[in-house]
Amino acid sequence: MKGSFRQSMAWLHTWSGLVVGWVLFAIFVTGTASYYRADISRWMRPEFVRAAPMDASALGAAAERGVAYMETHAANARAWFIGMPQPDSPVLDLFWRNRPGEPPNRVALDPETGKPATVRDTMGGDFLFRFHFELHMAPLWGRWAVGICAMIMLIALVSGIITHKRIFADFFTFRRDKAPRRSWLDAHNVTGVLALPFHLMITYTGIVTLALMYMPWGMNAVYKGDSQAFFAETGQITAPRPPAGKPAALAPVGPMVKKALATVSEPLERLTITNRGDANATVVAVFEEPHGLSHEHPQVAFDGVTGAVIQVLQGGLKPAAKTFTTMVGLHEAHFAGTGLRVLFFLCGIMGSAMVATGIMLWSLARLPKPGERTFFGLRFVQAMNIGSIAGLPAAIAVFFLANRLLPLDVTDRSAWEIRCFFAAWILAAFIPLFRPHRRAWTEMLTLVSVLCLAVVVADVATIERHPLRQLGYGDPLFLWFDGALLALAGLFMAAGRKVMVYEVPGRSQHRSERPASLVVQRQANGTPVASSVRNPRPIAERRRA
Repeated sequence: MKGSFRQSMAWLHTWSGLVVGWVLFAIFVTGTASYYRADISRWMRPEFVRAAPMDASALGAAAERGVAYMETHAANARAWFIGMPQPDSPVLDLFWRNRPGEPPNRVALDPETGKPATVRDTMGGDFLFRFHFELHMAPLWGRWAVGICAMIMLIALVSGIITHKRIFADFFTFRRDKAPRRSWLDAHNVTGVLALPFHLMITYTGIVTLALMYMPWGMNAVYKGDSQAFFAETGQITAPRPPAGKPAALAPVGPMVKKALATVSEPLERLTITNRGDANATVVAVFEEPHGLSHEHPQVAFDGVTGAVIQVLQGGLKPAAKTFTTMVGLHEAHFAGTGLRVLFFLCGIMGSAMVATGIMLWSLARLPKPGERTFFGLRFVQAMNIGSIAGLPAAIAVFFLANRLLPLDVTDRSAWEIRCFFAAWILAAFIPLFRPHRRAWTEMLTLVSVLCLAVVVADVATIERHPLRQLGYGDPLFLWFDGALLALAGLFMAAGRKVMVYEVPGRSQHRSERPASLVVQRQANGTPVASSVRNPRPIAERRRA
Protein backbone atom coordinates (compact mmCIF):
# COMPACT_ATOMS: atom_id res chain seq x y z
CA MET A 1 0.00 0.00 0.00
CA LYS A 2 1.40 3.32 -1.05
CA GLY A 3 0.27 6.94 -1.10
CA SER A 4 -2.22 8.64 1.18
CA PHE A 5 -4.49 6.97 3.70
CA ARG A 6 -7.45 7.17 1.29
CA GLN A 7 -5.38 5.60 -1.49
CA SER A 8 -4.38 2.80 0.87
CA MET A 9 -8.03 2.24 1.72
CA ALA A 10 -8.88 2.16 -2.01
CA TRP A 11 -6.23 -0.52 -2.53
CA LEU A 12 -7.59 -2.49 0.42
CA HIS A 13 -11.16 -2.11 -0.84
CA THR A 14 -10.25 -3.33 -4.33
CA TRP A 15 -8.30 -6.42 -3.35
CA SER A 16 -10.39 -7.46 -0.36
CA GLY A 17 -13.47 -7.40 -2.56
CA LEU A 18 -11.89 -9.41 -5.36
CA VAL A 19 -10.37 -12.15 -3.20
CA VAL A 20 -13.72 -13.32 -1.83
CA GLY A 21 -16.09 -11.58 -4.25
CA TRP A 22 -17.37 -14.72 -5.93
CA VAL A 23 -18.07 -16.43 -2.60
CA LEU A 24 -19.71 -13.27 -1.23
CA PHE A 25 -21.99 -13.11 -4.26
CA ALA A 26 -23.16 -16.68 -3.59
CA ILE A 27 -23.65 -15.88 0.10
CA PHE A 28 -25.71 -12.79 -0.70
CA VAL A 29 -27.87 -14.48 -3.34
CA THR A 30 -28.70 -17.56 -1.26
CA GLY A 31 -29.17 -15.45 1.87
CA THR A 32 -31.58 -13.17 0.02
CA ALA A 33 -33.55 -16.19 -1.21
CA SER A 34 -33.66 -17.49 2.38
CA TYR A 35 -35.98 -14.65 3.37
CA TYR A 36 -38.61 -16.79 1.61
CA ARG A 37 -37.21 -20.09 2.78
CA ALA A 38 -40.55 -21.43 4.01
CA ASP A 39 -42.32 -20.47 0.78
CA ILE A 40 -39.60 -22.10 -1.33
CA SER A 41 -39.85 -25.28 0.75
CA ARG A 42 -43.63 -25.40 0.32
CA TRP A 43 -43.32 -24.81 -3.44
CA MET A 44 -40.81 -27.65 -3.67
CA ARG A 45 -43.23 -29.95 -1.84
CA PRO A 46 -46.42 -29.35 -3.83
CA GLU A 47 -48.06 -32.37 -2.19
CA PHE A 48 -48.56 -30.27 0.92
CA VAL A 49 -51.97 -28.67 1.29
CA ARG A 50 -52.19 -25.84 3.78
CA ALA A 51 -54.02 -27.22 6.82
CA ALA A 52 -55.64 -25.74 9.90
CA PRO A 53 -53.57 -25.81 13.11
CA MET A 54 -53.99 -29.03 15.09
CA ASP A 55 -55.36 -28.94 18.63
CA ALA A 56 -53.49 -30.18 21.70
CA SER A 57 -55.01 -33.68 21.61
CA ALA A 58 -54.17 -34.20 17.93
CA LEU A 59 -50.60 -32.90 18.44
CA GLY A 60 -50.13 -35.20 21.43
CA ALA A 61 -51.30 -38.22 19.42
CA ALA A 62 -49.03 -37.25 16.52
CA ALA A 63 -46.06 -36.97 18.89
CA GLU A 64 -46.78 -40.49 20.19
CA ARG A 65 -46.68 -41.83 16.62
CA GLY A 66 -43.37 -40.08 16.03
CA VAL A 67 -41.89 -41.65 19.18
CA ALA A 68 -43.15 -45.09 18.13
CA TYR A 69 -41.36 -44.76 14.79
CA MET A 70 -38.17 -43.65 16.53
CA GLU A 71 -38.34 -46.61 18.92
CA THR A 72 -38.20 -48.93 15.91
CA HIS A 73 -35.77 -47.13 13.59
CA ALA A 74 -33.56 -44.94 15.81
CA ALA A 75 -33.06 -46.96 18.98
CA ASN A 76 -29.30 -46.27 19.01
CA ALA A 77 -29.51 -42.51 18.55
CA ARG A 78 -28.44 -40.29 21.45
CA ALA A 79 -31.14 -37.71 20.73
CA TRP A 80 -34.42 -37.60 18.82
CA PHE A 81 -35.83 -34.51 17.14
CA ILE A 82 -39.51 -34.55 16.19
CA GLY A 83 -40.67 -31.58 14.12
CA MET A 84 -44.36 -31.04 14.83
CA PRO A 85 -46.95 -30.49 12.06
CA GLN A 86 -47.40 -26.89 10.95
CA PRO A 87 -50.07 -25.38 8.67
CA ASP A 88 -47.48 -24.99 5.87
CA SER A 89 -45.83 -28.37 6.57
CA PRO A 90 -48.47 -30.79 7.89
CA VAL A 91 -46.12 -33.72 8.58
CA LEU A 92 -44.00 -35.09 11.41
CA ASP A 93 -40.41 -34.28 10.49
CA LEU A 94 -38.16 -36.80 12.28
CA PHE A 95 -34.41 -36.21 12.56
CA TRP A 96 -31.66 -38.22 14.26
CA ARG A 97 -28.03 -39.30 14.09
CA ASN A 98 -26.96 -42.77 15.14
CA ARG A 99 -23.41 -41.61 15.91
CA PRO A 100 -21.71 -38.20 16.07
CA GLY A 101 -20.30 -37.20 12.70
CA GLU A 102 -22.50 -39.55 10.69
CA PRO A 103 -24.90 -38.21 8.05
CA PRO A 104 -28.30 -37.40 9.57
CA ASN A 105 -31.41 -39.46 8.99
CA ARG A 106 -34.61 -37.63 8.16
CA VAL A 107 -38.10 -39.01 7.63
CA ALA A 108 -41.47 -37.32 7.10
CA LEU A 109 -44.49 -39.10 8.63
CA ASP A 110 -48.19 -38.64 8.22
CA PRO A 111 -49.27 -37.29 11.67
CA GLU A 112 -52.60 -39.14 11.53
CA THR A 113 -51.29 -42.60 10.63
CA GLY A 114 -47.61 -42.57 11.65
CA LYS A 115 -46.62 -43.98 8.23
CA PRO A 116 -44.11 -42.35 5.85
CA ALA A 117 -45.80 -39.43 4.12
CA THR A 118 -46.30 -39.48 0.36
CA VAL A 119 -44.21 -36.39 -0.24
CA ARG A 120 -41.20 -35.89 -2.47
CA ASP A 121 -37.78 -36.06 -0.86
CA THR A 122 -36.22 -32.60 -1.03
CA MET A 123 -34.33 -30.18 1.18
CA GLY A 124 -36.37 -27.33 -0.28
CA GLY A 125 -35.45 -23.86 0.88
CA ASP A 126 -33.31 -25.36 3.66
CA PHE A 127 -30.61 -26.12 1.08
CA LEU A 128 -30.28 -22.46 0.08
CA PHE A 129 -30.49 -21.42 3.74
CA ARG A 130 -27.70 -23.76 4.85
CA PHE A 131 -25.60 -23.01 1.78
CA HIS A 132 -25.75 -19.35 2.83
CA PHE A 133 -23.66 -20.02 5.94
CA GLU A 134 -22.05 -23.43 5.26
CA LEU A 135 -21.47 -23.48 1.46
CA HIS A 136 -22.59 -27.13 1.50
CA MET A 137 -19.35 -28.06 3.25
CA ALA A 138 -18.78 -29.80 6.57
CA PRO A 139 -20.45 -27.44 9.09
CA LEU A 140 -17.25 -26.48 10.89
CA TRP A 141 -15.24 -25.74 7.74
CA GLY A 142 -18.13 -24.12 5.92
CA ARG A 143 -18.98 -21.74 8.75
CA TRP A 144 -15.34 -20.77 9.16
CA ALA A 145 -15.07 -20.05 5.42
CA VAL A 146 -18.23 -17.93 5.44
CA GLY A 147 -17.10 -16.14 8.61
CA ILE A 148 -13.75 -15.21 7.07
CA CYS A 149 -15.53 -13.93 3.94
CA ALA A 150 -17.93 -11.91 6.11
CA MET A 151 -15.04 -10.33 7.99
CA ILE A 152 -13.38 -9.38 4.70
CA MET A 153 -16.73 -8.02 3.53
CA LEU A 154 -16.88 -5.78 6.59
CA ILE A 155 -13.37 -4.55 5.81
CA ALA A 156 -14.42 -3.84 2.22
CA LEU A 157 -17.47 -1.88 3.40
CA VAL A 158 -15.53 0.28 5.86
CA SER A 159 -12.68 0.92 3.41
CA GLY A 160 -15.22 1.73 0.70
CA ILE A 161 -16.86 4.34 2.93
CA ILE A 162 -13.47 5.92 3.64
CA THR A 163 -12.54 5.88 -0.05
CA HIS A 164 -15.66 7.71 -1.22
CA LYS A 165 -15.21 11.46 -1.18
CA ARG A 166 -18.64 12.06 -2.71
CA ILE A 167 -20.68 9.38 -0.97
CA PHE A 168 -23.82 11.56 -0.82
CA ALA A 169 -23.52 12.65 -4.47
CA ASP A 170 -22.97 9.03 -5.55
CA PHE A 171 -26.40 8.27 -4.11
CA PHE A 172 -27.94 10.30 -6.98
CA THR A 173 -25.42 9.51 -9.75
CA PHE A 174 -25.81 6.89 -12.46
CA ARG A 175 -24.35 7.57 -15.90
CA ARG A 176 -25.58 4.66 -17.97
CA ASP A 177 -24.49 6.11 -21.33
CA LYS A 178 -20.88 6.69 -20.38
CA ALA A 179 -17.94 4.32 -20.78
CA PRO A 180 -18.53 0.81 -19.36
CA ARG A 181 -16.20 1.30 -16.41
CA ARG A 182 -17.92 4.58 -15.46
CA SER A 183 -21.39 3.02 -15.67
CA TRP A 184 -20.38 -0.03 -13.64
CA LEU A 185 -18.73 2.19 -11.03
CA ASP A 186 -21.89 4.29 -10.72
CA ALA A 187 -24.01 1.12 -10.40
CA HIS A 188 -21.61 -0.15 -7.72
CA ASN A 189 -21.84 3.14 -5.83
CA VAL A 190 -25.63 3.42 -6.06
CA THR A 191 -26.34 -0.15 -4.91
CA GLY A 192 -23.73 0.19 -2.17
CA VAL A 193 -24.82 3.57 -0.83
CA LEU A 194 -28.59 3.11 -1.23
CA ALA A 195 -28.67 0.07 1.08
CA LEU A 196 -25.51 0.84 3.09
CA PRO A 197 -27.20 0.55 6.53
CA PHE A 198 -28.54 -2.87 5.52
CA HIS A 199 -25.14 -4.01 4.21
CA LEU A 200 -23.41 -3.02 7.45
CA MET A 201 -26.13 -4.55 9.61
CA ILE A 202 -26.40 -7.86 7.74
CA THR A 203 -22.62 -8.34 7.58
CA TYR A 204 -21.96 -7.48 11.22
CA THR A 205 -24.88 -9.53 12.59
CA GLY A 206 -23.86 -12.44 10.39
CA ILE A 207 -20.45 -12.46 12.06
CA VAL A 208 -21.98 -12.09 15.53
CA THR A 209 -24.32 -15.03 14.89
CA LEU A 210 -21.34 -17.42 14.90
CA ALA A 211 -19.03 -15.34 17.10
CA LEU A 212 -18.80 -18.01 19.81
CA MET A 213 -17.46 -20.46 17.26
CA TYR A 214 -14.85 -17.96 16.01
CA MET A 215 -13.84 -16.77 19.49
CA PRO A 216 -14.65 -19.50 22.04
CA TRP A 217 -11.74 -18.88 24.40
CA GLY A 218 -13.61 -16.92 27.07
CA MET A 219 -16.45 -19.43 27.21
CA ASN A 220 -14.03 -22.37 27.24
CA ALA A 221 -11.97 -20.83 30.03
CA VAL A 222 -14.97 -20.28 32.31
CA TYR A 223 -17.07 -23.34 31.44
CA LYS A 224 -14.19 -25.74 30.70
CA GLY A 225 -15.45 -26.36 27.17
CA ASP A 226 -19.03 -27.17 28.23
CA SER A 227 -20.92 -24.95 25.80
CA GLN A 228 -24.25 -26.47 26.83
CA ALA A 229 -23.74 -25.19 30.38
CA PHE A 230 -23.01 -21.72 29.01
CA PHE A 231 -26.18 -21.60 26.91
CA ALA A 232 -28.24 -22.97 29.81
CA GLU A 233 -26.92 -20.35 32.23
CA THR A 234 -27.67 -17.53 29.77
CA GLY A 235 -31.24 -18.80 29.48
CA GLN A 236 -31.14 -19.82 25.81
CA ILE A 237 -31.74 -23.54 26.42
CA THR A 238 -32.99 -25.65 29.30
CA ALA A 239 -30.34 -27.17 31.55
CA PRO A 240 -29.12 -30.50 30.12
CA ARG A 241 -29.06 -33.58 32.34
CA PRO A 242 -26.28 -36.17 32.07
CA PRO A 243 -27.26 -39.86 31.81
CA ALA A 244 -27.82 -41.51 35.20
CA GLY A 245 -26.74 -44.93 34.00
CA LYS A 246 -29.96 -46.54 35.26
CA PRO A 247 -32.46 -47.93 32.75
CA ALA A 248 -36.00 -46.55 32.80
CA ALA A 249 -38.89 -46.51 30.37
CA LEU A 250 -39.90 -43.32 28.59
CA ALA A 251 -43.26 -41.97 29.75
CA PRO A 252 -45.97 -41.20 27.13
CA VAL A 253 -45.19 -37.87 25.49
CA GLY A 254 -48.82 -37.01 24.62
CA PRO A 255 -49.65 -35.65 28.09
CA MET A 256 -46.38 -33.69 28.08
CA VAL A 257 -47.35 -32.03 24.80
CA LYS A 258 -50.74 -31.04 26.20
CA LYS A 259 -49.16 -29.63 29.36
CA ALA A 260 -46.58 -27.68 27.33
CA LEU A 261 -49.29 -26.17 25.11
CA ALA A 262 -51.19 -25.13 28.22
CA THR A 263 -48.04 -23.38 29.52
CA VAL A 264 -46.92 -21.53 26.36
CA SER A 265 -49.28 -19.89 23.88
CA GLU A 266 -46.92 -19.97 20.88
CA PRO A 267 -47.14 -22.75 18.22
CA LEU A 268 -45.21 -25.91 19.13
CA GLU A 269 -42.23 -26.29 16.80
CA ARG A 270 -40.51 -29.53 17.84
CA LEU A 271 -39.80 -32.05 20.58
CA THR A 272 -36.26 -32.96 21.61
CA ILE A 273 -35.80 -36.25 23.48
CA THR A 274 -32.42 -37.03 25.05
CA ASN A 275 -31.18 -39.96 27.14
CA ARG A 276 -34.08 -42.13 26.05
CA GLY A 277 -34.21 -45.33 28.12
CA ASP A 278 -32.28 -43.74 31.00
CA ALA A 279 -33.52 -42.53 34.38
CA ASN A 280 -32.47 -38.99 33.38
CA ALA A 281 -34.37 -38.96 30.10
CA THR A 282 -35.50 -35.45 29.16
CA VAL A 283 -38.24 -34.27 26.81
CA VAL A 284 -38.04 -30.60 25.76
CA ALA A 285 -40.92 -28.88 23.96
CA VAL A 286 -39.54 -26.04 21.83
CA PHE A 287 -41.94 -23.36 20.58
CA GLU A 288 -41.72 -20.80 17.80
CA GLU A 289 -40.20 -17.50 18.85
CA PRO A 290 -42.69 -14.75 19.76
CA HIS A 291 -43.06 -11.91 17.29
CA GLY A 292 -40.24 -9.44 17.91
CA LEU A 293 -36.60 -8.72 17.22
CA SER A 294 -35.14 -11.19 19.70
CA HIS A 295 -34.62 -14.70 18.34
CA GLU A 296 -35.49 -16.77 21.42
CA HIS A 297 -37.58 -19.93 21.62
CA PRO A 298 -39.79 -20.55 24.66
CA GLN A 299 -39.12 -24.04 26.03
CA VAL A 300 -40.63 -26.44 28.53
CA ALA A 301 -38.48 -29.32 29.83
CA PHE A 302 -40.02 -32.52 31.27
CA ASP A 303 -38.62 -35.46 33.14
CA GLY A 304 -38.88 -38.20 30.52
CA VAL A 305 -39.69 -40.90 33.10
CA THR A 306 -42.22 -39.17 35.35
CA GLY A 307 -43.56 -36.52 32.95
CA ALA A 308 -43.09 -33.77 35.53
CA VAL A 309 -42.13 -30.26 34.46
CA ILE A 310 -38.48 -29.55 35.22
CA GLN A 311 -37.95 -26.08 33.78
CA VAL A 312 -39.82 -23.40 31.82
CA LEU A 313 -38.00 -20.82 29.69
CA GLN A 314 -40.17 -17.96 28.54
CA GLY A 315 -38.33 -14.65 28.21
CA GLY A 316 -36.18 -13.20 30.95
CA LEU A 317 -32.85 -13.38 29.13
CA LYS A 318 -29.94 -11.54 30.66
CA PRO A 319 -28.71 -8.38 28.84
CA ALA A 320 -25.77 -10.01 27.05
CA ALA A 321 -27.86 -12.96 25.87
CA LYS A 322 -30.71 -10.61 24.89
CA THR A 323 -28.29 -8.56 22.78
CA PHE A 324 -27.02 -11.70 21.07
CA THR A 325 -30.49 -13.06 20.28
CA THR A 326 -31.53 -9.64 18.98
CA MET A 327 -28.56 -9.65 16.59
CA VAL A 328 -29.59 -13.10 15.38
CA GLY A 329 -33.17 -11.93 14.98
CA LEU A 330 -32.08 -8.92 12.94
CA HIS A 331 -30.05 -11.13 10.63
CA GLU A 332 -32.73 -13.75 10.03
CA ALA A 333 -35.66 -11.26 9.97
CA HIS A 334 -38.21 -13.72 11.35
CA PHE A 335 -39.96 -10.73 12.91
CA ALA A 336 -40.61 -9.06 9.55
CA GLY A 337 -44.10 -8.81 8.14
CA THR A 338 -44.92 -8.91 4.44
CA GLY A 339 -43.85 -5.35 3.61
CA LEU A 340 -40.67 -5.38 5.67
CA ARG A 341 -39.70 -8.78 4.28
CA VAL A 342 -40.01 -7.39 0.75
CA LEU A 343 -37.76 -4.49 1.78
CA PHE A 344 -35.16 -6.90 3.20
CA PHE A 345 -35.36 -8.92 -0.01
CA LEU A 346 -34.80 -5.85 -2.18
CA CYS A 347 -31.86 -4.78 -0.02
CA GLY A 348 -30.43 -8.27 -0.42
CA ILE A 349 -30.73 -7.93 -4.20
CA MET A 350 -28.90 -4.62 -4.03
CA GLY A 351 -26.20 -6.28 -1.95
CA SER A 352 -25.84 -8.97 -4.59
CA ALA A 353 -25.65 -6.29 -7.29
CA MET A 354 -23.06 -4.36 -5.28
CA VAL A 355 -20.79 -7.41 -5.07
CA ALA A 356 -21.37 -8.30 -8.74
CA THR A 357 -20.53 -4.81 -9.99
CA GLY A 358 -17.50 -4.71 -7.70
CA ILE A 359 -15.92 -7.85 -9.15
CA MET A 360 -16.77 -6.59 -12.66
CA LEU A 361 -14.90 -3.34 -12.02
CA TRP A 362 -11.65 -5.19 -11.31
CA SER A 363 -11.64 -6.79 -14.75
CA LEU A 364 -12.78 -3.61 -16.53
CA ALA A 365 -9.94 -1.64 -14.97
CA ARG A 366 -7.43 -4.14 -16.39
CA LEU A 367 -8.70 -4.49 -19.94
CA PRO A 368 -5.79 -4.54 -22.41
CA LYS A 369 -5.16 -1.52 -24.56
CA PRO A 370 -5.55 -1.74 -28.37
CA GLY A 371 -2.86 -4.01 -29.71
CA GLU A 372 -2.22 -5.80 -26.40
CA ARG A 373 -3.17 -9.40 -25.72
CA THR A 374 -5.40 -10.46 -22.83
CA PHE A 375 -3.36 -12.13 -20.10
CA PHE A 376 -4.53 -15.40 -18.58
CA GLY A 377 -5.34 -13.94 -15.14
CA LEU A 378 -7.76 -11.43 -16.63
CA ARG A 379 -9.35 -14.08 -18.85
CA PHE A 380 -9.81 -16.34 -15.83
CA VAL A 381 -11.39 -13.57 -13.74
CA GLN A 382 -13.73 -12.66 -16.61
CA ALA A 383 -14.84 -16.29 -16.94
CA MET A 384 -15.34 -16.63 -13.18
CA ASN A 385 -17.39 -13.42 -13.17
CA ILE A 386 -19.74 -14.95 -15.71
CA GLY A 387 -19.76 -18.25 -13.84
CA SER A 388 -20.76 -16.47 -10.64
CA ILE A 389 -23.11 -13.71 -11.78
CA ALA A 390 -24.92 -15.80 -14.40
CA GLY A 391 -23.89 -19.29 -13.35
CA LEU A 392 -25.34 -19.24 -9.82
CA PRO A 393 -28.85 -18.13 -10.92
CA ALA A 394 -28.68 -20.80 -13.64
CA ALA A 395 -27.78 -23.42 -11.03
CA ILE A 396 -30.66 -22.36 -8.76
CA ALA A 397 -33.06 -22.60 -11.71
CA VAL A 398 -31.74 -26.11 -12.46
CA PHE A 399 -32.25 -26.96 -8.77
CA PHE A 400 -35.91 -25.94 -9.06
CA LEU A 401 -36.24 -27.73 -12.40
CA ALA A 402 -34.84 -30.95 -10.96
CA ASN A 403 -37.43 -30.76 -8.18
CA ARG A 404 -40.19 -30.90 -10.77
CA LEU A 405 -38.68 -33.35 -13.27
CA LEU A 406 -36.84 -36.00 -11.23
CA PRO A 407 -38.91 -39.17 -10.61
CA LEU A 408 -40.57 -39.12 -7.20
CA ASP A 409 -39.34 -42.60 -6.28
CA VAL A 410 -35.67 -42.12 -7.16
CA THR A 411 -33.25 -43.06 -4.38
CA ASP A 412 -31.63 -40.09 -2.60
CA ARG A 413 -33.80 -37.69 -4.54
CA SER A 414 -32.87 -34.65 -2.46
CA ALA A 415 -29.19 -35.42 -3.01
CA TRP A 416 -29.75 -35.63 -6.77
CA GLU A 417 -31.37 -32.19 -6.75
CA ILE A 418 -28.24 -30.82 -5.10
CA ARG A 419 -26.00 -32.68 -7.56
CA CYS A 420 -27.91 -31.09 -10.43
CA PHE A 421 -27.35 -27.69 -8.82
CA PHE A 422 -23.58 -28.10 -8.59
CA ALA A 423 -23.26 -29.76 -12.00
CA ALA A 424 -25.02 -26.82 -13.63
CA TRP A 425 -22.89 -24.31 -11.73
CA ILE A 426 -19.60 -26.03 -12.62
CA LEU A 427 -20.63 -26.22 -16.28
CA ALA A 428 -21.59 -22.54 -16.26
CA ALA A 429 -18.17 -21.66 -14.83
CA PHE A 430 -16.21 -23.64 -17.44
CA ILE A 431 -18.08 -22.68 -20.63
CA PRO A 432 -16.99 -18.99 -20.58
CA LEU A 433 -13.33 -20.08 -20.64
CA PHE A 434 -13.80 -21.32 -24.20
CA ARG A 435 -16.10 -18.63 -25.59
CA PRO A 436 -15.49 -15.00 -26.64
CA HIS A 437 -16.09 -12.76 -23.68
CA ARG A 438 -19.09 -10.73 -24.87
CA ARG A 439 -20.69 -13.73 -26.56
CA ALA A 440 -20.29 -15.74 -23.35
CA TRP A 441 -22.12 -13.04 -21.38
CA THR A 442 -24.97 -12.99 -23.90
CA GLU A 443 -25.28 -16.77 -24.06
CA MET A 444 -25.19 -17.31 -20.29
CA LEU A 445 -27.66 -14.54 -19.48
CA THR A 446 -30.00 -15.87 -22.15
CA LEU A 447 -29.57 -19.39 -20.76
CA VAL A 448 -30.62 -18.21 -17.28
CA SER A 449 -33.72 -16.63 -18.81
CA VAL A 450 -34.60 -19.83 -20.67
CA LEU A 451 -34.09 -21.94 -17.54
CA CYS A 452 -36.40 -19.69 -15.51
CA LEU A 453 -39.05 -20.04 -18.19
CA ALA A 454 -38.52 -23.81 -18.20
CA VAL A 455 -39.19 -23.93 -14.45
CA VAL A 456 -42.49 -22.13 -14.96
CA VAL A 457 -43.50 -24.48 -17.78
CA ALA A 458 -42.54 -27.55 -15.73
CA ASP A 459 -44.47 -26.21 -12.75
CA VAL A 460 -47.67 -25.71 -14.72
CA ALA A 461 -47.28 -29.02 -16.55
CA THR A 462 -46.60 -31.25 -13.51
CA ILE A 463 -48.71 -29.73 -10.71
CA GLU A 464 -52.41 -30.50 -10.93
CA ARG A 465 -53.28 -27.96 -8.21
CA HIS A 466 -51.70 -25.11 -10.15
CA PRO A 467 -54.14 -22.17 -10.42
CA LEU A 468 -53.61 -21.97 -14.19
CA ARG A 469 -54.92 -25.55 -14.47
CA GLN A 470 -57.79 -25.11 -12.02
CA LEU A 471 -59.01 -21.73 -13.25
CA GLY A 472 -57.74 -19.82 -10.24
CA TYR A 473 -58.82 -22.32 -7.54
CA GLY A 474 -55.36 -23.72 -6.83
CA ASP A 475 -52.75 -22.60 -4.33
CA PRO A 476 -51.82 -18.95 -5.07
CA LEU A 477 -48.24 -19.68 -3.94
CA PHE A 478 -47.57 -21.24 -7.35
CA LEU A 479 -48.70 -18.06 -9.11
CA TRP A 480 -46.49 -15.85 -6.95
CA PHE A 481 -43.49 -18.12 -7.40
CA ASP A 482 -43.94 -18.44 -11.16
CA GLY A 483 -44.51 -14.69 -11.45
CA ALA A 484 -41.19 -14.02 -9.71
CA LEU A 485 -39.43 -16.44 -12.07
CA LEU A 486 -41.02 -14.77 -15.10
CA ALA A 487 -39.80 -11.39 -13.85
CA LEU A 488 -36.28 -12.80 -13.46
CA ALA A 489 -36.48 -14.35 -16.93
CA GLY A 490 -37.38 -10.97 -18.42
CA LEU A 491 -34.61 -9.25 -16.46
CA PHE A 492 -31.91 -11.68 -17.61
CA MET A 493 -33.19 -11.64 -21.19
CA ALA A 494 -33.04 -7.85 -21.26
CA ALA A 495 -29.53 -7.94 -19.78
CA GLY A 496 -28.38 -10.45 -22.40
CA ARG A 497 -29.78 -8.34 -25.21
CA LYS A 498 -28.18 -5.22 -23.77
CA VAL A 499 -24.77 -6.90 -23.75
CA MET A 500 -25.26 -8.10 -27.32
CA VAL A 501 -26.17 -4.73 -28.84
CA TYR A 502 -24.14 -2.51 -26.52
CA GLU A 503 -21.81 -0.08 -28.26
CA VAL A 504 -19.26 1.87 -26.26
CA PRO A 505 -20.11 5.61 -26.60
CA GLY A 506 -17.75 7.29 -29.03
CA ARG A 507 -16.48 4.04 -30.56
CA SER A 508 -18.29 4.53 -33.87
CA GLN A 509 -17.05 8.11 -34.00
CA HIS A 510 -13.48 6.99 -33.39
CA ARG A 511 -13.80 4.40 -36.12
CA SER A 512 -14.98 6.98 -38.67
CA GLU A 513 -12.23 9.41 -37.73
CA ARG A 514 -9.41 6.88 -37.74
CA PRO A 515 -8.95 6.54 -41.56
CA ALA A 516 -8.71 10.33 -41.96
CA SER A 517 -5.96 10.54 -39.35
CA LEU A 518 -4.11 7.75 -41.13
CA VAL A 519 -4.31 9.67 -44.40
CA VAL A 520 -2.84 12.78 -42.79
CA GLN A 521 0.02 10.84 -41.24
CA ARG A 522 0.85 8.91 -44.35
CA GLN A 523 0.72 11.89 -46.67
CA ALA A 524 2.89 13.92 -44.32
CA ASN A 525 5.45 11.15 -44.51
CA GLY A 526 5.23 11.02 -48.27
CA THR A 527 3.94 7.46 -48.40
CA PRO A 528 1.22 6.41 -50.84
CA VAL A 529 -2.35 6.14 -49.59
CA ALA A 530 -3.72 2.60 -49.31
CA SER A 531 -6.67 1.82 -51.53
CA SER A 532 -8.71 0.56 -48.57
CA VAL A 533 -8.50 3.94 -46.80
CA ARG A 534 -11.64 5.98 -47.17
CA ASN A 535 -11.41 9.40 -48.87
CA PRO A 536 -7.79 9.10 -50.12
CA ARG A 537 -7.64 12.54 -51.76
CA PRO A 538 -4.73 14.83 -50.84
CA ILE A 539 -5.29 17.23 -47.94
CA ALA A 540 -5.04 20.36 -50.11
CA GLU A 541 -7.60 19.00 -52.55
CA ARG A 542 -10.01 18.13 -49.74
CA ARG A 543 -9.60 21.59 -48.27
CA ARG A 544 -10.48 23.23 -51.63
CA ALA A 545 -13.51 20.97 -51.85
